[in-house]
Amino acid sequence: MSRGFDVYGVGHALVDVQYSVATQRLEQLGIRKGVMTLIGEPEQETLLQALAGEFRVAQASGGSAANTMIGVAGFGGTAYYTCLLGGDEWGDFYHRDLEEAGVRSNPERRSAGHTGKCVVLITPDADRTLNTFLGVSSQLAPEHLEPTLIQASTYLYIEGYLVSSDNGLATCRGAQQLAQRAGTRVSLTLSDPAMIEYFRPRFEELVAGGVDLLFCNEEEAAAFTGTKDRQAAARQLASRVGAGCITCGGEGALVFAPGRLTQVAGFAVRAVDTTGAGDLFAGGVLFGLARGHSLEAAARLGNYAAAQVVARYGPRLGRSLRGEAEQILKNP
Repeated sequence: MSRGFDVYGVGHALVDVQYSVATQRLEQLGIRKGVMTLIGEPEQETLLQALAGEFRVAQASGGSAANTMIGVAGFGGTAYYTCLLGGDEWGDFYHRDLEEAGVRSNPERRSAGHTGKCVVLITPDADRTLNTFLGVSSQLAPEHLEPTLIQASTYLYIEGYLVSSDNGLATCRGAQQLAQRAGTRVSLTLSDPAMIEYFRPRFEELVAGGVDLLFCNEEEAAAFTGTKDRQAAARQLASRVGAGCITCGGEGALVFAPGRLTQVAGFAVRAVDTTGAGDLFAGGVLFGLARGHSLEAAARLGNYAAAQVVARYGPRLGRSLRGEAEQILKNP
Protein backbone atom coordinates (compact mmCIF):
# COMPACT_ATOMS: atom_id res chain seq x y z
CA MET A 1 0.00 0.00 0.00
CA SER A 2 1.34 3.44 -0.96
CA ARG A 3 1.43 5.82 2.01
CA GLY A 4 1.01 9.57 1.86
CA PHE A 5 3.17 10.36 4.93
CA ASP A 6 6.27 8.73 6.34
CA VAL A 7 5.22 9.62 9.89
CA TYR A 8 2.10 10.89 11.64
CA GLY A 9 3.06 12.42 14.98
CA VAL A 10 0.87 13.27 17.95
CA GLY A 11 2.04 15.32 20.91
CA HIS A 12 2.12 18.62 22.74
CA ALA A 13 2.51 21.93 20.93
CA LEU A 14 4.92 24.07 22.93
CA VAL A 15 6.80 27.20 21.98
CA ASP A 16 10.36 26.53 23.18
CA VAL A 17 12.07 29.54 24.77
CA GLN A 18 15.72 28.76 25.50
CA TYR A 19 18.17 30.35 27.90
CA SER A 20 21.84 29.68 28.59
CA VAL A 21 22.43 29.67 32.38
CA ALA A 22 25.08 28.69 34.93
CA THR A 23 24.47 25.41 36.75
CA GLN A 24 24.25 27.18 40.10
CA ARG A 25 21.45 29.31 38.70
CA LEU A 26 19.23 26.21 38.65
CA GLU A 27 19.98 25.69 42.34
CA GLN A 28 19.12 29.32 43.08
CA LEU A 29 15.82 28.93 41.25
CA GLY A 30 15.04 25.63 43.01
CA ILE A 31 14.83 23.72 39.71
CA ARG A 32 15.61 20.00 39.33
CA LYS A 33 18.37 19.66 36.75
CA GLY A 34 18.11 17.60 33.55
CA VAL A 35 14.42 16.65 33.61
CA MET A 36 11.07 18.02 32.52
CA THR A 37 8.89 19.60 35.20
CA LEU A 38 5.27 20.59 34.61
CA ILE A 39 4.43 24.02 36.03
CA GLY A 40 1.46 26.40 35.97
CA GLU A 41 1.29 29.56 33.89
CA PRO A 42 1.81 31.96 36.87
CA GLU A 43 4.86 29.93 37.95
CA GLN A 44 6.26 30.04 34.43
CA GLU A 45 5.72 33.80 34.18
CA THR A 46 7.59 34.23 37.48
CA LEU A 47 10.43 32.10 36.10
CA LEU A 48 10.59 34.16 32.89
CA GLN A 49 10.79 37.35 34.94
CA ALA A 50 13.63 35.84 36.99
CA LEU A 51 15.47 34.99 33.75
CA ALA A 52 15.14 38.48 32.30
CA GLY A 53 18.86 39.13 32.67
CA GLU A 54 20.01 35.77 31.25
CA PHE A 55 21.15 35.08 27.68
CA ARG A 56 18.14 34.11 25.55
CA VAL A 57 19.34 31.64 22.93
CA ALA A 58 16.41 30.82 20.68
CA GLN A 59 12.65 30.56 20.24
CA ALA A 60 10.91 27.98 18.04
CA SER A 61 7.89 25.72 17.64
CA GLY A 62 8.60 22.66 19.71
CA GLY A 63 7.39 19.92 21.92
CA SER A 64 9.25 16.61 21.73
CA ALA A 65 7.23 14.97 18.96
CA ALA A 66 7.12 18.19 16.93
CA ASN A 67 10.93 18.25 17.00
CA THR A 68 10.93 14.66 15.73
CA MET A 69 8.55 15.48 12.88
CA ILE A 70 10.80 18.41 11.95
CA GLY A 71 13.71 15.93 11.97
CA VAL A 72 11.86 13.64 9.54
CA ALA A 73 11.18 16.62 7.28
CA GLY A 74 14.82 17.70 7.57
CA PHE A 75 15.88 14.50 5.80
CA GLY A 76 13.33 15.14 3.06
CA GLY A 77 10.64 12.94 4.58
CA THR A 78 6.93 13.66 4.83
CA ALA A 79 5.50 14.31 8.27
CA TYR A 80 2.15 15.35 9.72
CA TYR A 81 1.63 16.60 13.28
CA THR A 82 -1.56 16.59 15.31
CA CYS A 83 -1.48 19.03 18.23
CA LEU A 84 -3.65 21.72 19.83
CA LEU A 85 -2.85 25.44 19.78
CA GLY A 86 -4.35 28.40 21.57
CA GLY A 87 -6.18 31.15 19.75
CA ASP A 88 -3.37 33.60 20.49
CA GLU A 89 -0.31 35.08 18.78
CA TRP A 90 1.88 32.25 20.08
CA GLY A 91 -0.47 29.81 18.33
CA ASP A 92 -0.13 31.79 15.08
CA PHE A 93 3.65 31.74 15.46
CA TYR A 94 3.73 28.03 16.21
CA HIS A 95 1.70 26.91 13.20
CA ARG A 96 3.61 29.20 10.83
CA ASP A 97 7.00 28.04 12.18
CA LEU A 98 6.03 24.35 12.00
CA GLU A 99 4.91 24.55 8.36
CA GLU A 100 8.00 26.56 7.41
CA ALA A 101 10.02 23.64 8.82
CA GLY A 102 8.26 21.33 6.36
CA VAL A 103 5.71 19.68 8.67
CA ARG A 104 2.01 19.62 7.76
CA SER A 105 -0.59 20.32 10.43
CA ASN A 106 -4.25 21.32 10.70
CA PRO A 107 -4.60 25.11 11.14
CA GLU A 108 -8.11 24.61 12.56
CA ARG A 109 -6.83 22.73 15.62
CA ARG A 110 -7.18 25.79 17.87
CA SER A 111 -8.82 26.28 21.25
CA ALA A 112 -9.66 29.24 23.44
CA GLY A 113 -6.83 29.83 25.87
CA HIS A 114 -3.07 30.08 25.75
CA THR A 115 -0.61 28.10 23.65
CA GLY A 116 1.81 26.06 25.76
CA LYS A 117 5.39 27.18 26.33
CA CYS A 118 8.50 25.36 27.50
CA VAL A 119 11.32 27.29 29.17
CA VAL A 120 14.52 25.42 28.33
CA LEU A 121 17.54 26.09 30.55
CA ILE A 122 20.89 25.05 29.03
CA THR A 123 23.88 24.65 31.35
CA PRO A 124 27.60 24.66 30.39
CA ASP A 125 27.68 20.83 30.39
CA ALA A 126 25.20 20.97 27.43
CA ASP A 127 22.43 19.49 29.58
CA ARG A 128 18.90 20.83 29.18
CA THR A 129 16.29 21.35 31.90
CA LEU A 130 12.65 21.84 30.89
CA ASN A 131 9.96 23.84 32.69
CA THR A 132 6.69 23.33 30.86
CA PHE A 133 3.31 25.04 30.94
CA LEU A 134 1.09 22.90 28.72
CA GLY A 135 -1.59 25.51 28.08
CA VAL A 136 -4.39 24.28 25.82
CA SER A 137 -2.12 21.43 24.71
CA SER A 138 -3.34 19.55 27.79
CA GLN A 139 -6.80 19.48 26.17
CA LEU A 140 -5.62 17.38 23.21
CA ALA A 141 -8.16 14.56 22.98
CA PRO A 142 -9.04 11.58 20.75
CA GLU A 143 -11.47 13.67 18.69
CA HIS A 144 -8.53 15.75 17.48
CA LEU A 145 -6.98 12.72 15.75
CA GLU A 146 -7.31 12.42 11.98
CA PRO A 147 -7.92 8.72 11.19
CA THR A 148 -7.53 9.00 7.42
CA LEU A 149 -4.09 10.58 7.83
CA ILE A 150 -2.98 7.95 10.35
CA GLN A 151 -4.08 5.36 7.79
CA ALA A 152 -2.07 7.23 5.14
CA SER A 153 1.17 7.05 7.18
CA THR A 154 3.89 4.41 7.42
CA TYR A 155 4.54 5.14 11.10
CA LEU A 156 2.62 6.64 13.99
CA TYR A 157 4.84 8.42 16.53
CA ILE A 158 3.44 8.90 20.05
CA GLU A 159 5.01 11.40 22.44
CA GLY A 160 5.28 9.89 25.92
CA TYR A 161 4.78 13.27 27.60
CA LEU A 162 1.11 13.01 26.63
CA VAL A 163 0.42 10.41 29.33
CA SER A 164 0.59 13.12 32.02
CA SER A 165 -3.13 13.80 31.50
CA ASP A 166 -6.22 11.60 31.14
CA ASN A 167 -7.01 13.26 27.80
CA GLY A 168 -3.46 12.66 26.63
CA LEU A 169 -3.49 8.98 27.55
CA ALA A 170 -6.83 8.51 25.79
CA THR A 171 -5.36 10.23 22.71
CA CYS A 172 -2.34 7.91 22.76
CA ARG A 173 -4.52 4.81 23.03
CA GLY A 174 -6.90 6.07 20.37
CA ALA A 175 -4.06 6.77 17.94
CA GLN A 176 -2.47 3.41 18.71
CA GLN A 177 -5.69 1.55 17.95
CA LEU A 178 -6.38 3.52 14.76
CA ALA A 179 -2.86 2.77 13.54
CA GLN A 180 -3.12 -0.93 14.29
CA ARG A 181 -6.39 -1.21 12.39
CA ALA A 182 -4.79 0.57 9.41
CA GLY A 183 -1.56 -1.44 9.37
CA THR A 184 0.42 1.66 10.38
CA ARG A 185 3.40 0.81 12.59
CA VAL A 186 3.27 2.20 16.13
CA SER A 187 6.30 3.95 17.63
CA LEU A 188 6.50 5.39 21.15
CA THR A 189 9.07 7.44 23.06
CA LEU A 190 9.39 7.14 26.84
CA SER A 191 10.25 10.87 26.86
CA ASP A 192 11.73 11.46 30.34
CA PRO A 193 12.77 9.53 33.48
CA ALA A 194 10.48 11.68 35.62
CA MET A 195 7.54 10.75 33.40
CA ILE A 196 8.21 7.06 34.03
CA GLU A 197 8.58 7.75 37.74
CA TYR A 198 5.14 9.36 37.99
CA PHE A 199 3.19 7.64 35.20
CA ARG A 200 4.61 4.13 34.89
CA PRO A 201 1.19 2.35 34.75
CA ARG A 202 0.23 4.45 31.75
CA PHE A 203 3.40 3.57 29.86
CA GLU A 204 2.84 -0.09 30.77
CA GLU A 205 -0.65 0.17 29.27
CA LEU A 206 0.68 1.57 26.00
CA VAL A 207 3.43 -1.04 25.72
CA ALA A 208 0.96 -3.83 26.49
CA GLY A 209 -1.31 -2.40 23.78
CA GLY A 210 1.35 -3.06 21.13
CA VAL A 211 4.44 -1.04 20.17
CA ASP A 212 6.45 -1.81 17.03
CA LEU A 213 9.30 0.61 17.78
CA LEU A 214 10.34 2.05 21.15
CA PHE A 215 12.66 5.02 21.76
CA CYS A 216 14.39 5.83 25.05
CA ASN A 217 17.72 6.93 26.47
CA GLU A 218 19.78 4.98 29.00
CA GLU A 219 18.25 6.69 32.01
CA GLU A 220 14.72 6.05 30.76
CA ALA A 221 15.54 2.44 29.91
CA ALA A 222 16.88 1.94 33.43
CA ALA A 223 13.83 3.53 35.01
CA PHE A 224 11.42 1.43 32.94
CA THR A 225 13.21 -1.92 33.30
CA GLY A 226 14.78 -1.58 36.75
CA THR A 227 18.27 -2.39 35.44
CA LYS A 228 21.15 0.00 34.81
CA ASP A 229 22.92 -2.34 32.40
CA ARG A 230 22.04 -1.11 28.91
CA GLN A 231 22.24 -4.56 27.30
CA ALA A 232 20.13 -6.18 30.00
CA ALA A 233 17.60 -3.36 29.63
CA ALA A 234 17.57 -3.83 25.85
CA ARG A 235 16.99 -7.57 26.14
CA GLN A 236 14.13 -7.01 28.54
CA LEU A 237 12.55 -4.39 26.27
CA ALA A 238 13.03 -6.62 23.21
CA SER A 239 10.78 -9.19 24.85
CA ARG A 240 7.97 -6.63 25.04
CA VAL A 241 8.11 -4.57 21.83
CA GLY A 242 8.86 -5.24 18.18
CA ALA A 243 12.16 -3.32 18.14
CA GLY A 244 13.74 -0.27 19.69
CA CYS A 245 16.64 2.07 20.28
CA ILE A 246 18.42 3.14 23.47
CA THR A 247 20.40 6.33 22.88
CA CYS A 248 23.79 6.42 24.61
CA GLY A 249 25.02 9.99 24.19
CA GLY A 250 28.33 10.22 22.36
CA GLU A 251 28.50 6.42 22.12
CA GLY A 252 25.63 6.35 19.66
CA ALA A 253 22.71 3.99 20.17
CA LEU A 254 22.00 0.39 21.12
CA VAL A 255 19.33 -1.00 18.79
CA PHE A 256 17.43 -4.14 19.61
CA ALA A 257 14.87 -6.63 18.42
CA PRO A 258 14.10 -10.13 19.72
CA GLY A 259 17.40 -12.08 19.62
CA ARG A 260 19.39 -9.12 18.27
CA LEU A 261 21.44 -6.33 19.90
CA THR A 262 23.69 -3.95 17.94
CA GLN A 263 25.66 -0.95 19.15
CA VAL A 264 25.64 1.69 16.40
CA ALA A 265 28.51 4.15 16.84
CA GLY A 266 27.85 7.86 17.18
CA PHE A 267 29.55 10.84 15.50
CA ALA A 268 32.18 12.86 17.38
CA VAL A 269 31.19 16.50 17.90
CA ARG A 270 31.61 19.16 20.58
CA ALA A 271 28.26 19.24 22.37
CA VAL A 272 26.92 22.64 23.41
CA ASP A 273 23.22 21.85 23.90
CA THR A 274 21.53 18.43 24.12
CA THR A 275 18.03 19.89 23.63
CA GLY A 276 16.28 17.83 20.97
CA ALA A 277 19.04 15.23 20.61
CA GLY A 278 16.73 12.28 21.30
CA ASP A 279 13.97 13.88 19.24
CA LEU A 280 16.17 14.35 16.19
CA PHE A 281 17.59 10.85 16.63
CA ALA A 282 14.05 9.49 16.44
CA GLY A 283 13.41 11.62 13.36
CA GLY A 284 16.40 10.13 11.56
CA VAL A 285 15.44 6.58 12.53
CA LEU A 286 11.82 6.98 11.46
CA PHE A 287 12.86 8.50 8.14
CA GLY A 288 15.32 5.68 7.52
CA LEU A 289 12.89 2.90 8.35
CA ALA A 290 10.05 4.50 6.36
CA ARG A 291 12.37 4.63 3.36
CA GLY A 292 13.30 0.95 3.61
CA HIS A 293 16.62 0.99 5.48
CA SER A 294 17.55 -1.54 8.18
CA LEU A 295 17.21 -0.61 11.85
CA GLU A 296 20.99 -0.33 12.14
CA ALA A 297 21.26 1.95 9.09
CA ALA A 298 18.33 4.05 10.31
CA ALA A 299 20.05 4.41 13.71
CA ARG A 300 23.14 5.73 11.93
CA LEU A 301 21.00 8.43 10.35
CA GLY A 302 19.54 9.15 13.78
CA ASN A 303 23.00 9.38 15.33
CA TYR A 304 24.07 11.81 12.63
CA ALA A 305 21.05 14.05 13.15
CA ALA A 306 21.55 14.00 16.93
CA ALA A 307 25.23 14.90 16.54
CA GLN A 308 24.36 17.83 14.29
CA VAL A 309 21.78 19.21 16.72
CA VAL A 310 23.90 18.95 19.91
CA ALA A 311 26.69 20.91 18.21
CA ARG A 312 24.48 24.02 18.12
CA TYR A 313 21.91 25.72 20.34
CA GLY A 314 18.28 24.78 19.90
CA PRO A 315 16.38 21.68 18.76
CA ARG A 316 16.81 22.31 15.02
CA LEU A 317 19.37 20.94 12.55
CA GLY A 318 20.09 24.38 11.15
CA ARG A 319 20.26 23.03 7.59
CA SER A 320 18.46 20.57 5.37
CA LEU A 321 19.76 16.98 5.15
CA ARG A 322 17.58 16.26 2.13
CA GLY A 323 19.41 13.92 -0.25
CA GLU A 324 22.29 13.25 2.19
CA ALA A 325 21.11 9.93 3.69
CA GLU A 326 22.99 7.68 1.27
CA GLN A 327 26.22 9.62 1.74
CA ILE A 328 25.87 9.47 5.54
CA LEU A 329 25.38 5.72 5.37
CA LYS A 330 28.27 5.25 2.92
CA ASN A 331 30.93 7.08 4.93
CA PRO A 332 32.66 5.14 7.76
